[in-house]
This record gives sequence, C-alpha cells and structure tokens, in this order.
Amino acid sequence: MAAEQDRGTVARYIPGLASISPDQFGMAVVGADGSLATGGDAKTSFSIQSISKVFALTMALGKVGDQLWSRVGREPSGNAFNSIVQLEAEHGIPRNPFINAGALVVADVNLSGHMPRESIGELLRFVRYLADDDSIAIDESVARGEAETGYRNIALANYMRAFGNIRHAVELVTGCYFHQCAIAMDCVQLARAGRFLMLDGRQPDGGQVVSARRARRINALMLTCGHYDASGDFAFRVGMPGKSGVGGGILAVVPGKASIAVWSPGLNESGNSQLGTLALERLAEATGWSVFSART
Repeated sequence: MAAEQDRGTVARYIPGLASISPDQFGMAVVGADGSLATGGDAKTSFSIQSISKVFALTMALGKVGDQLWSRVGREPSGNAFNSIVQLEAEHGIPRNPFINAGALVVADVNLSGHMPRESIGELLRFVRYLADDDSIAIDESVARGEAETGYRNIALANYMRAFGNIRHAVELVTGCYFHQCAIAMDCVQLARAGRFLMLDGRQPDGGQVVSARRARRINALMLTCGHYDASGDFAFRVGMPGKSGVGGGILAVVPGKASIAVWSPGLNESGNSQLGTLALERLAEATGWSVFSART
C-alpha cells in the first residue's frame, strides 16, 4: 500500500478526525484457526465510527429480536449515510440499521431501561468481551466533537421522533450514538471483535454470542448495506460482508475463514477507506476469500 498515491481525504467534518494523517495504513487478519497476521499500523488505535453499528445491532437483536424490523428495514438505501430524504417518503422508518438514521433507532432500542451512561457502558463491555481486551475505551474528545457538530444526526433523530420511531429524548439517543461511534480500537482488536461473525455466532472458546442464523443475517446486512451507497461496488470488488466507518476502518468477514480489519483514514467519495477497500480487494483476489467464490 505504500506505493499508492491516491489515499483519499480524511473526514474533516468531525473534530478529532480532521488532523489525522492519511499516510497511515494497518491490517490484521484473524483466522478461524486462531492465527493472526498483521501489517503496517495494525496496532494504532482509531475511532471505529460506523463499524460500531455492527455491535450495537447485535445487542439490539439480543434485546428485542425480530421485533426490531418493524422499526428499521433491511434494504440498501442507495443514498448517503446521513440522508434524510427517504425518511419522509417512508414515514420515519430507516432503510437499514447501518445508515445513520437506522443506527439511531438501534441506539434508542439499546437505551431502553437504561440511563445513557449504562447503555454506553453495556456496549463497551460487549465489545471488550468480543475482542477479549479490557483496554478498549471511548475517545471522549471525539465523542465531544461529534456532539458539538452532529446537527444532521440530531435532525434525523428529531424527524423520526415526530413519527414515533424514536421513543426516548433525542439528546439521550444521540448522546449514546456519538459515544458508540467514538469507541477507539486498533486493527487487531477489531478483527478479534468480529470473530463471532466468522464462526457461526460463536467465540473461539465456544461461547455462543448469537445463533448461527442471526450471525448469517448480520453478515448478509453487512454485505448489502455495510458500505452505504457503495455497498454494491464493495460486493462487486471484494465480495465479503463488511462494515466501514468514516474513521477509515473496515471490518470484513469471511465466514468460516477469517475476520479482517483494515484501517487507513483517507476516504473515497462514498466515505469508505480508499486504501482499505483496495487492500481487501487485493486480498480477495490473492486468496479467493469471497462469498461468491468456490475457493472460499
């Protein structure tokens, strides 16, 4: 990746991300056999941003099961991740849980019965459990910066509350959402946190996180909706379930084979890591690791 000249542009609209150098690149691959391969800045921590939506969704499904789908859809949006356009036409029901509006509904579900601090703590403990790493923390400066500038997300939450699809106070829901996006992890931690999705819902020690059926469905949503309006292109080029974040990270899953995390903060026009996407495309070509390949 060092030879690549086009590294994209960092997310300058989020304080805390604007000053990060796009010259960085890290990658970690955790195999189903427990093996670990790393490269570049794999131990450099970064804000996982929308990748957190995978873990928040997993928690919400554990709380309310398929009832969630009465409040959020399962279709690709075809629009930008923070678009408000479809909400009006579709009566406040977001297209999927990986666009911002859908993630706000998921945060609302996870907030039920909790104070915001408790809800945030619950998600953080869950991520630490998945990664088997208690050092994972929230970058408070990033969370604070998002709260100070996240007017569009606040607007999305208010709009859905008008339709009755946000049930807690907007400032509580958005506070939880801003903090979950500010969880900081490195590529090794992130790849380890995704292991349950490559192992039919199990942890490497055999502990069941979700059922095999639910793991399969989360992977399906990652494949079809995990890269916003570029999800089809990512499926075409890479062919792995994946979830990106504007911090430059991507979590990708090869069921039965590997959990992969890449990070490079420069983004393409769709808000996905420029080098991260290219690295995963090259990995898929070299290994045959694609859900569309007989070699997988």
